[in-house]
This record gives sequence, C-alpha cells and structure tokens, in this order.
Amino acid sequence: MGRRLSGKKIAKNIYANIKEAIELNKITPKLVVLLIGNDPAAEYYVQNLEKKGSKIGIEVETRILDKLIDQDSLLKNIDALNNDSQVNAIMLQKPLPSHLNESEIVMKIDPNKDVDAFHPLNMGNLVLDKKGFIPATPAAVLELLSFYEINTNGKHIVIVGRSDIVGKPLANLLLRKSDTGNATVTVCHSKTKDLVFHTKQADILIAAIGKPLFIKADMISENTIIIDVGINQIEDANKGYRYVGDVDYEACFEKVSAITPVPGGIGTITTVMLLNNVLLTYKMQNKN
Repeated sequence: MGRRLSGKKIAKNIYANIKEAIELNKITPKLVVLLIGNDPAAEYYVQNLEKKGSKIGIEVETRILDKLIDQDSLLKNIDALNNDSQVNAIMLQKPLPSHLNESEIVMKIDPNKDVDAFHPLNMGNLVLDKKGFIPATPAAVLELLSFYEINTNGKHIVIVGRSDIVGKPLANLLLRKSDTGNATVTVCHSKTKDLVFHTKQADILIAAIGKPLFIKADMISENTIIIDVGINQIEDANKGYRYVGDVDYEACFEKVSAITPVPGGIGTITTVMLLNNVLLTYKMQNKN
C-alpha cells in the first residue's frame, strides 16, 4: 500500500468485470436517470455516466424534466418507469428543487430498481446485514479498503459526516462481521463537541462532511489512514475553478500513512459502483 490511494486501477478492474459479465450473458441492462432542471454539475455527472455505461454495455438514458415539475407529475413519471419491464434501474439525480418532497419520491421508486439504494427497504436490508443494494459511495469505500488490504478489524474508524447517502450507511457497513468490517465506529457531525479530539483518535478517518479542505493536518494523528469522500468545486486563480476534497490533501500528505486523492480517489470508484448496481438490478429481475 503506497501513501497515495488511487481509485483508478480499482475502477478499471470493476469496469472490466461488468463488461465481461454483460458480454458473456449477451444482455443490455438499462438505467433511466431523471434529471430535473439544468444544474451544470448534475448534467456533467450524468453525461459521464452515459459515456461510461456505453463503453461496458449498459444503456443509460437521461430524461430531463422541467425544474418546475410538480410532485404528482414526477410521481407519475416514476410510476411509469416502475412498470416498464425494459427499464431495470431508476436513478433520481440530486439536488432536487426545494418544492419537491424528496422522502415521498424515494418511497415511490420500486426497491428492485432503486439503484441508489435509498429506499427504506434497501436501507433496512443494509442495516440488518441482509442481501441487497449498497449505495454507491459507501460501496466504493469498501472496495478501496479491500483492494489495498486495509485492515479494519478492531480498528477505530471515525466518520466525519452523518448523511443518509454516506455517513449512516457506511457506519453500518463498517460494523458488519466481514473483511471490511469489525471496526469500532465513531460518527461525528456539526454538533459534535471537540471534533479534533475525535479525529485524532482515528486509525482510519473518513471525511464526508461536504466542506472543502475542512480536515487540516493539526486535526489528525501521525500515520492515520484518510479516505476523502468529498468533492467540492472551489475558485482557482489560474484555472477559474478546481476540485478538492473535504481534506487538505497537501497539508496532510506527509503526516498520514495513506490518503485518497481528489479527484482520482473515491469518486472514481463511485461511478462504477453505481453501474455495478444497475447490473445487479438486471440479475435480480431476471433470476430465471
């Protein structure tokens, strides 16, 4: 394990495995992405998803809906996709306009097509350690731990961030009795008192707070392993803007045992894990 934990080789291996499975079984799994409005970052992400999908044999169709769409109309769109046998997976691209009820929308998506794994049934399976989908970003973290043979058994893992997308599901996954589990997990958040005390206790620190360069070198101990889940766009005097993580990578690099870069780390693996979930939805719906 080197000091820099790149995600590129991991992603490449998983892409190859998905492509091989699709070609071997002569199938074409289909994902429909619902994109509401014209958020540039969201558009960039789904375009990248379409390109990656086409290279490995997954059809990714983006349906752009008006940003003023009402709740009932959106639910009807989801209903139609739930009942379309040609659609194996449904993804609702975030962020959603503020006038929409996200909880109700997530509940409407068929759990067997819920590629994001946000439906309460899928979340429940995750918490209870039952077979099912795992959200793409937590799944990416597990893949990285496995690939680099990072021992989590009995380790103290501190997660900074308690979101439903990353922090909460990841904490449950790391508690599992598994090769990438058996950890003692502390979840910190905006109300945590003396955050630095907790981050300095970490054998493995996972930053998922959504604040650029938030974790500084004085917040960590020597030889900590850092996994940076964040991806944030900040201004850059030369390029106009650039992407950074939730960790001050340059400041922390010499102090840590290992660290993921941004970009090129967890985000790289997250995209392929989402597409892997599309393949899993197809297999689940076509067991016979």
